[in-house]
Formats: sequence, structure tokens, C-alpha cells
Amino acid sequence: MDDAERERGPWHRNLIVLWFCTFVAGMAFSEIMPFLSLFISQLGEFSKQQITFYSGLAFAADYAVAAISAPLWGIVADKKGRKIMLLRASLGMAVAMGLMGFVTAVWQLVALRALQGVFAGFISNAQALVASQTPRKYSGRALSTLITGAVSSNLFGPVVGGVLAQLFSIRNTFFITAGLLIGAFLLSLFFVQEHFKPVEHHREPGASRNPLAAFQNPKLIIVMLCSTMIVQLGNASIAPIISLYVQELMHHTGPIAVVAGIIAALPGISNILAAPRLGRYGDEHGSGKVLLFGYIFAVIMYFPQGLISSVVTLGLLRFAIGISDGALYPEIQTVITKNTPVHLTSTVFSYNQSFQAIGNMLGALLGGVIAGIFDYNSVFILTAGLLLVNLALILWLVPEIWKNPRTHAE
Repeated sequence: MDDAERERGPWHRNLIVLWFCTFVAGMAFSEIMPFLSLFISQLGEFSKQQITFYSGLAFAADYAVAAISAPLWGIVADKKGRKIMLLRASLGMAVAMGLMGFVTAVWQLVALRALQGVFAGFISNAQALVASQTPRKYSGRALSTLITGAVSSNLFGPVVGGVLAQLFSIRNTFFITAGLLIGAFLLSLFFVQEHFKPVEHHREPGASRNPLAAFQNPKLIIVMLCSTMIVQLGNASIAPIISLYVQELMHHTGPIAVVAGIIAALPGISNILAAPRLGRYGDEHGSGKVLLFGYIFAVIMYFPQGLISSVVTLGLLRFAIGISDGALYPEIQTVITKNTPVHLTSTVFSYNQSFQAIGNMLGALLGGVIAGIFDYNSVFILTAGLLLVNLALILWLVPEIWKNPRTHAE
């Protein structure tokens, strides 16, 4: 599909509908996560150490399975279409989430979390569908706009989940969340249009069987996927300790939970404001420039977070981190999109999801270990170092991203 066909297609309406769907899907996930450990504590008499272990197991089960299953679903999506994958993901996760409301033992919850990982991929397939149908000249701003749907839901999800749990109980919140996912299923079914035409590729005799041979620049794709993992690892390493760091900065007095919630939300607010504008700039001036800014700005903002003594300063720096996230996440995906053949879009985006899942697992583990050995502030310094190394690798391995960032595969 060339840009002229895409211009005439339903890409703009799909973007609006899928923004709302990703918001709903992200809300469904984020409203459960803060209370998962509390729910586990209701399933039996456990020690503090046991609750921590089981919570980590339940948290990791989803991401571990998703890291394996996502690439397989991506291959199916490139052969059968992305819309059917949206329906598969939303309906499957709705069933898994609804069944969680009936569990009576921890092993059942862990098994259903793993089942949820099997059906994961709604947001990545929404990104793939938008990327495959949007005119290339608008891809940066479209993907940047779409990602704000998931980011926005992460802001409101924990608050909505807290209200629902307070009003209806944690167990009933699972049923409500399943209903939200059914809503995303129905919206995708009736309002998302995809004119999918699978591309048949006949390999010439003697041609390479290496799947990377289909890419003009396979090294660039690999580096970008690894960059997704590193950026996600950095953010995931911060998430488990941010409230504890706030508690330390506030000297264990005052409305710690409220302040921690506000600070946790600040990056999402700035991300919503910055991502579409940075995406538009990337479309006009090149994604490489936006990526370079994002990495340098992130390192400058992360490093002092490990040296401060004021919670207000932490809030300002966390707000700034949302700007760098608005540069890094969408532009990495934009670079991947512009350098991926259309018929492999879902495959590559599913691998991107897989690398994100790995980053989530490794980040949570690494953040806990580093904070335990040293202190909370060391996690921020480590994250700054990881992003600096990531930037150095990009500069070394794929310098062409800065020189000719608009080249792409058709």
C-alpha cells in the first residue's frame, strides 16, 4: 500500500478509535496492578516475605509468557491481519481477567496471569495497524499520539482502581476490568477498518532463509529493539521504589501516599503534552534528532534524581522525564516502522512488545537488587548510566540513523 492509498484510507478514524481503545485497555491493566499484592494477601495466611514472593511471581508471569507469545502472534497478524489480533487480545484478556475474580488460591492467580500473557498484544497490534495504514509522512505524529492513550490510562488507572476497590472490593474490580476489555473488543469490532492484503513472498532458489534478510538494514532493527528493552528497563527499575524514595525524602512524615501518587503521575502528564509535538518535529526534521535529544535529556534529568534531598525537586525532575519518554518510545517505534517492510509490520511490533516485556522483568528485578545493596538513589544513577550506554551503542552501531533518518523500507 503506497502513501496515496493510505491517504484515502480510514487511517485517521482508526487512530481516533484505537487511541480510545488503548486508553481503555491500558486502564484495565493499570487499575489492577497496584492492588495485586493486597489481593494475594486475601488468598491465605502468608508472611511478608511470602506475599512479596508471590506478588513478584504473579507480576512476572504475564510478562514472561508475553515475551514468548508476542512474536508468534505477530507472525500470524502479518498473515491474517491486525484487526483480528485486536479482537483476539481484547476478548482473551477479558476472559482471563474475569476468571481472576473467582480465584481462591495463589497458584490459580499466577496461572491466569500467565494466560493473560498468552493473549497480550492489544496495544502493540494497535500500533502495528496504525503504522501499516498511516501515510509515512505522518507516522511519527500518529504513533506519538496513539501512545498517549496508553500513557493517559496509566495516570488514571490506579486512581480509578482504588475507587472501584474501595466501593466494590478488589475481587469485583476484576469483573469491572473484564467489562472494560469487552468494551475495547466491541469498539475494535465495529469501528476499526482494515483493508488487509497479505503480501505473498516467493523465495528465489538459493535465497537466504534468514528472516532478517527481508530488511534493508537489519542491524538497525536489532539495535532499536534492544533500545526498547533498555529504555523500558530503566523506567521499570524506578517504578517499584519511587514511593519508598518519596517516603525517605519526606522523612517518613506527611501525606506520603498522596505525594508519591502525584510524583508517579507527573511523567505521564508531560508525556501527553510533549509526545505529539516531538513526533511532528521528527516527521519534519528526522526521528534521529528527536532520539538524540531524548537520550541526552533523559541522562541529564535522571542523574540528579539520585543526588537530591527535596521531594519538590524530585517532582520537577520526574515531570521532565516524561518529556524524554515522549521522545524515546514513539521515535524508536517510528524508526522501526520506517525501516520495516509493510508485510512484516506486526511481526516487528510484536518483537518490540517482547523486548518491552523483558525490560519490565529485568528492570523490576534489577531495581530491587540495586536498591537493596546500595540505596534508592543508586537506581536513578544506574538508569542514567544505562541510557548513556544505549546512546553510545546507537552512535557506534547505526550512525546512519542521524545522517539519513527518513529512509524506509516499502
